[in-house]
Amino acid sequence: MNRDKNLKELNNKDKVWDLVIIGGGASGLGVALDALSRSLDVALFEKADFAKGTSSRSTKLVHGGVRYLAQGEIGLVLEALKERGRLLKNAPHLTRNQPFIIPVYTFFDRWKYSIGLKIYDWMAGKLRLGKSRFISRKDTLNRMPMINPKGLKGGIVYHDGQFDDARLALMAARTCASMGGCLINYCEVKNLEKDINGWITGVRIKDQVSGKQYTVKAKSVVNATGVFANKILKMDQPDIGKMIQPSQGIHLVLDHSFLGGKDALMIPQTTDGRVLFAVPWQGKLVVGTTDTIREKAKLEPRPLESEIDFILDTAKQYLVKAPSREDVLSVFAGLRPLAAPKEEGAKSKEISRSHKVIVSKSGLITLTGGKWTTFRKMGEDTVDQFYKFHNRQPVKSDSADIKLHGYTKKHEAGHWKGYGSDAPIIRKMATDDPVLGQKLHPQYPYLLAEVVWAIREEMALKIEDILSRRIRLLIQDAHAAKDAAPVVADLLAEELGWNEDQVKKELEDFNKLAGKYLI
Repeated sequence: MNRDKNLKELNNKDKVWDLVIIGGGASGLGVALDALSRSLDVALFEKADFAKGTSSRSTKLVHGGVRYLAQGEIGLVLEALKERGRLLKNAPHLTRNQPFIIPVYTFFDRWKYSIGLKIYDWMAGKLRLGKSRFISRKDTLNRMPMINPKGLKGGIVYHDGQFDDARLALMAARTCASMGGCLINYCEVKNLEKDINGWITGVRIKDQVSGKQYTVKAKSVVNATGVFANKILKMDQPDIGKMIQPSQGIHLVLDHSFLGGKDALMIPQTTDGRVLFAVPWQGKLVVGTTDTIREKAKLEPRPLESEIDFILDTAKQYLVKAPSREDVLSVFAGLRPLAAPKEEGAKSKEISRSHKVIVSKSGLITLTGGKWTTFRKMGEDTVDQFYKFHNRQPVKSDSADIKLHGYTKKHEAGHWKGYGSDAPIIRKMATDDPVLGQKLHPQYPYLLAEVVWAIREEMALKIEDILSRRIRLLIQDAHAAKDAAPVVADLLAEELGWNEDQVKKELEDFNKLAGKYLI
């Protein structure tokens, strides 16, 4: 991806794009991918970095949603299971089959969860990742040695998908770029452009790096900004009511030894009625999540003390070694863009996770709700509305069969798998230049070559872009990320021509950010 090249495309003031997409997270990238599969001209603008918000702060699961099945959302689960299968097929370098175990402490729970998961298996059909089954107490303890043995009757094994959310976003963006899409990060939409009849004709944007502004013409504009959708909606209709209700979910990252084994733990019912996951991920254990209504959408939400306590208190009931606050390597929070409830007092866990596409009188197309697993289908439904709005015969969507950038059936081991077919190129950079072959941090496998690659090929412009989303060190271990930041800053300075003041400012900004990931 070449940011400068894409910005130059905006200098053509006569060009009218079919679609301008606001938002570079899961929703926006899904729309771009599907629109490009139908040969539409697409420009996408993200005010921060790709997947900066909610889309890099998930539980790292590609799943149908076992708890949605319990809530009776059959359609959502069927759709998600279908998309789960497609994602594992189209991005095997970014996804994997993850076995889960539900610990069983009563015979009633054994039958209740066994029946529910058999239905889950049946709904997945040919795209099923593995059969669910009951295993004995002995087998459960062998597979999950740190689970609380007191009163344990056995466990139920089932299968779902796991992925690296931010890297999948980057690979989706690179796929879109290779298909002719114009995608630019750090480009904020300042205003919606309209004609004398009130129809939207494009957007006014500002490049956050140079400060330059552009007017970009479009046949349609898509608002795919997640929890910030209200802001764009108010640009269109200043008196519009609240359409999006942010709900916060946090995750704690612990050393993997707290669980042991290769299986993930699923606690089907916590004190607040939610499920809780403890999932092995990139050598760590990701534990979450919560569901807390927040009134204001923030780009960098902070976990509440009550949320941290809830996860630790719940985890200690099921683990032999109770994790404490001192054991938390990193804590991250994300905001779900739920549809605002019609009734006062509705609990966030009761609000549907299905997506909706709304078209305003001016022609603004807004995509709300949804989840990472169904990002492609969300995009397809949104692009369908583009054709419907313009009274055009829809072109058939081909996005269901697109292999994402880096696709390869032969994966390298460890974190290199996430680069797919790019991994050998980065490794060669490290071999050819001994400096780039050095480790970014002594306790982690990442090389300096990966930092340079992120800057040259993946549009990384800040320390945070690299250590939070290109390399996931800030999520894995916030202290280690702070230690690695000066090396990253030096490489950014060398590649982007920063002076000493810029390096100092970047380091200050990153250290302040990293502090928010520490308890």
